[in-house]
Amino acid sequence: MNRLEEHQFQVTGMSCQGCVGRMRRAIQEHDAEAQVEGDPGSGTLSVASCLGADELAALLSQAGYPTEASATDEQIASDSTTTPLAPAEAPSPQEASSASPHRETSASLQEAPSAPSQRLAIQGMTCAGCVASVQKALAATSGVERAEVNFASHTARIHGDVDAEALVQAVESVGYGAEPIVDLRQAERQRAERNQREYRRKLKGSLASLALAVPLMVMMLIHHPEPTGLARLGWGLVGLATLAVLAFPGRAFFVGAWKALRHHQANMDTLIALGTGTAWLYSMAVVVAAPWLPQAARGLYFEASSMIIGLVLLGKALELRAQGRTSDALHRLLDLQSQSARVVREEGELDLPIDEVRQGDLIRVRPGERLPVDGEVVEGDSHIDESMLSGEPAPVARGPGDEVSAGTVNGRGSLVFRATRVGADTRLGRITEQVANAQGSKPPIGNLADRVSAVFVPSVMIIAVLTALAWYHLGPEPRVIHMLVTATTVLIIACPCALGLATPLSTMIGVGKAAEHGVLIRSGEALQTASRLTTLVVDKTGTLTEGRPRVTDCRWFDGKASTSDDRTRLLGLVAAIEARSEHPLAEALGRYTHDHAHADAGTSDEPGNNAYNISSTTNSTIEAFESLTGRGVRARDAEGRRLAIGNAAMMQEEGVTLADHELDDWQAQARTLVYLSLDGVLTAGFAIEDPLREDSLDAVARLRADGLKVVMLTGDNSATARAIGEEVGIDEVHAELSPEDKHAEIERLQAEGEVVGMVGDGINDAPALARADVGFAIGQGTDVAIESAGVTLMRSSLHGVAAAIEISQATLANIRQNLWGALGYNALCIPIAAGLFYPLTGTLLSPMIAGAAMSASSITVVANANRLRLKRLRPQNARAPRPATPPSQEVLS
Repeated sequence: MNRLEEHQFQVTGMSCQGCVGRMRRAIQEHDAEAQVEGDPGSGTLSVASCLGADELAALLSQAGYPTEASATDEQIASDSTTTPLAPAEAPSPQEASSASPHRETSASLQEAPSAPSQRLAIQGMTCAGCVASVQKALAATSGVERAEVNFASHTARIHGDVDAEALVQAVESVGYGAEPIVDLRQAERQRAERNQREYRRKLKGSLASLALAVPLMVMMLIHHPEPTGLARLGWGLVGLATLAVLAFPGRAFFVGAWKALRHHQANMDTLIALGTGTAWLYSMAVVVAAPWLPQAARGLYFEASSMIIGLVLLGKALELRAQGRTSDALHRLLDLQSQSARVVREEGELDLPIDEVRQGDLIRVRPGERLPVDGEVVEGDSHIDESMLSGEPAPVARGPGDEVSAGTVNGRGSLVFRATRVGADTRLGRITEQVANAQGSKPPIGNLADRVSAVFVPSVMIIAVLTALAWYHLGPEPRVIHMLVTATTVLIIACPCALGLATPLSTMIGVGKAAEHGVLIRSGEALQTASRLTTLVVDKTGTLTEGRPRVTDCRWFDGKASTSDDRTRLLGLVAAIEARSEHPLAEALGRYTHDHAHADAGTSDEPGNNAYNISSTTNSTIEAFESLTGRGVRARDAEGRRLAIGNAAMMQEEGVTLADHELDDWQAQARTLVYLSLDGVLTAGFAIEDPLREDSLDAVARLRADGLKVVMLTGDNSATARAIGEEVGIDEVHAELSPEDKHAEIERLQAEGEVVGMVGDGINDAPALARADVGFAIGQGTDVAIESAGVTLMRSSLHGVAAAIEISQATLANIRQNLWGALGYNALCIPIAAGLFYPLTGTLLSPMIAGAAMSASSITVVANANRLRLKRLRPQNARAPRPATPPSQEVLS
């Protein structure tokens, strides 16, 4: 017997179930029997292990997930094969819906507290090296647990309990500017305005620089300059004009280089300032001392300095122009948010700014107006266009008691509703926040760029010095000229702008495109994991089916239900029991008891026949109510009779024999069977049907066409599961599973090398959902789902899962192209700039060409990232060809 200690840790770096999986594997490498479950929404990790709290905390820190403190230590006596801790206490809706029609779920969902975070707008970043410097400074600030800096949006997101002023000071201490982002819409508007100003400024600076550089370059091609005699005076004036270009259009590069030098850093500005400054200084030295210099050393490079500044500024302006569309999806979400609301007060109706609306306020919306906040209708009837949130094109009827959401559009009616959530707490606000967070996050593949950029600029400077020394000592005459050209060209051509843009631009566009398809990706990590999925685990009820089951047949078997009055009383008891459960199948039985008071033995009824007063049945006295996970419920009536409602496993526990009762025809029709027993005798059987979604067949075919193996894990009976699986085209069907069985099945798939995604609703942290590499919350995006799932689908369709996977695959492929392009560009161009081909061609690469190539590399990365906008997803109605042989229908019972 192993003694397991249960510990709870607060892990604020945990953002999805993929994080939980990595922490689990890190701990199980040292304790194979450890049980690890986590809630990304609250950042809580529960660990049952024979390791101590300090050892576990150290392992988690090594895995990249530092903890705050151990909350509880409870000794638990357990065998080495202990079942994962309390799976029944946190059932997933999938497990509950398929394992038993009587699984208790929480009636009210409490939003889990999330780790504090804040955003900063960063000024002055010019390359990936700047990003690394800012991120390092923020991470070193006391209280910061994690910092993410986005070069494309020039923002930083900081997790941890820390004062905003301390963060601003940390950024300023390394030579950059920062200001807190309080209102996301205002910040986006300011960023757009700032980018527009920067675009105009850089474009004007580029034109001014090129106006000097182009004539000089043309003159150089026609006549080689001789800075002698009166010509020296003319070239001196050209030198002063070039200095003006460096001092005004190129001022930002030198200011940035000086700031970096003061803080013992180097960035893109350093490389450009060194290259252009060296070329200008050498040229001026030639003008001043030309009579005393050998003929071969009298080269002038004023046009190179001016041309480089002009080309780099032009490239930066084009970058800003292209980047302007990377946040289109976020801008559209922000545009859905109203600026004001018509609040009903005692003194009348007032138009108030949206920031002044409070919970409980009564708000009137007139026909055609957009709803400003979430609320509950108290007066009026209308139809609401919710397509911008749910993707459903048809307007939805809303009346008193119905919930409405901010961002939706009222139809022809007038409504008065009470505000329930305002500001960032609205459903639209939380969706917008998630999209912004995901666009600012970084997939793990982006760490490659971080590691390279941390040493890139210093390495380039070293390479430039070594190149200069090599040409000075080993090169042919004129050595000084060759040394100057090669060192300057290496500095210019190696600017890491493209490297800094490679990951964030693609991430922003990919996340935005997903949002346009009703898919909310929580983080860059979830984006990357979804792209590698090989197996998708789905449940039956509510995923493949509509999730609105109904009773289609009822058969009575026992003499205790021989009369209509007996059956009416029994149906009343069923209604009373089902009233205590919120399970969809329990609701179906409850609806059936509303519509059926009498039934002829052995026959089925049509809804509406023999209707009776349901209040007389739900008030039936029920005692000793007990819910049994994965099987059903049992209770006693006022007469002390023992009732049990559940599946075949439940009946077996009750000692009920089912073999004598033929119900095979129901199973052949893919019906779910629920039994009622009275004092250990089978009394009735109910056939429950949950129709397939209209798009389930196409969605599963699309997933298989994307290369995924689709596996159904359900607690339903084998015959029903097999029938559904064959109809839809599922690769594997595993039926009659308990929650522990589902957890074990996902473990088995992962042990075979599969990367597993699981479709759930993201509300309860069930063992199977926690074990999957990435979770998909299918449904209408509830608050808790948005907080806890790696991917949240706004539309209740598996097509959303397929869209998420296809977009993530395209985004990661695009990121790889950008990274390889940026790294390959530098790997190829630096040796060429250093003079690799001089022995073959007898010429060196011009610094002007280097400047153009550097700008072209950044523009290429931006253009490639924008190709994601053109990505076409697989059509929803085009089914993949079915294999010649049916897929494996493995059924576990």
